Amino acid sequence: MSSSSIISNTGPRANGGAGVAESPASTAALKRLYSIAAVRDAALRTLPRPVFDFADGGAEDERTLRRNEQAFNDVAILPRPLNGAATRDLSLDLFGAKLAIPLGIAPTGLAGLFWPDGECAAARAAAAAGTFYCASHGSACTLEDIAATGTSPRWMQVFIYTDRGFTREMVDRASASGYGALVLTVDNQLLGNRERDIRNGFSIPPRFGVAGTLAAATKAAWLLRMRTRLPKLTFGNYLRPGETATVGALAGRMAALLDPGLSWADVDWLRTVWSGPLLLKGILHPGEATEAVARGIDGVSVSNHGGRQLDGAVASFDALPAVVAAVDGRIPVLIDGGVRRGSDIVQALALGASCCLIGRPQLWGLAVAGEDGVRHVLELYRKEIDRVMGLMGARSLSDLGPDCLSFVQATRLPHD
Repeated sequence: MSSSSIISNTGPRANGGAGVAESPASTAALKRLYSIAAVRDAALRTLPRPVFDFADGGAEDERTLRRNEQAFNDVAILPRPLNGAATRDLSLDLFGAKLAIPLGIAPTGLAGLFWPDGECAAARAAAAAGTFYCASHGSACTLEDIAATGTSPRWMQVFIYTDRGFTREMVDRASASGYGALVLTVDNQLLGNRERDIRNGFSIPPRFGVAGTLAAATKAAWLLRMRTRLPKLTFGNYLRPGETATVGALAGRMAALLDPGLSWADVDWLRTVWSGPLLLKGILHPGEATEAVARGIDGVSVSNHGGRQLDGAVASFDALPAVVAAVDGRIPVLIDGGVRRGSDIVQALALGASCCLIGRPQLWGLAVAGEDGVRHVLELYRKEIDRVMGLMGARSLSDLGPDCLSFVQATRLPHD
């Protein structure tokens, strides 16, 4: 793919294999969802509560989850409308591809729980919006299934497992399937304590109990489209050819493979077996960002796993300025966590981020309308970014910098 052309969807137009075609009624319903908050509310009405909470919840008291969104309130946009921005260019170059918008889809496990073949549907939506999709290691669809959509750019998430041979196997599969970048998630070496899931008795496939079954029965549309998929729902990338292991057994296998001893030596090893762009996701400390550059990493994503791992960890947006200063322009800095408005993205870019990622919002869109729902979510962000830039007098992303912001708290000032 030429880096000088905006990417487009090269795969077939579909609705995630659910046999639901786009209709004027569904289009009108989506148009009424005028914000990401409205899409979230629609997902809450659509999904059984345990399934909704699986996506929506965080670890323990959910302090980091809440702070991810609240942190954007501590910085205000300082517009210069007389700059004149009759037209705005939202595009950027990232790892050899020209993206139409500074927003991509982060890896989220089991998207197939929200819509049949949910990962493939979301990948098509991302490509249609002119941006990238990062496949989760814990996808319901296999990484080969997602590649078969023909969409690009597509990235692949990996972990460093206690079984390094299995890590190598995942890397080789990603390479053979044409994934353009590898994203090593480094903050999942132990499973976070997600108390909403404990309270709900959440499991895969979902088992609701008497009260949960009665509640789920009110979610007829979700039950109807998922009725044949739920019994077979699994972690596609962990199932061996011909294997019939239960999803519970696979989940146990995944947990056992996590390596609490993950270290920079393992990152160095991964760098030797993957020649393409390699990003580290879960970087919050500037010292780790500096080390990543020194060890030949191609990009970092400032992330706390959406508040699903270490509750009490710093919000991504709060950590961003120090990481940007540590990297000093040598590699791209991405960010995810709490991005709910186009103005959030503009603020992050003004503080030095190259691009943002979303996790939960695309799952909410997926739950509401499959591929069309994810397209709608991405279009909401695009329109908001464009409107904010127009109102503040920014003609392109290169116009965004710290001088576009008013810092409410001195602790949020970028480092010199």
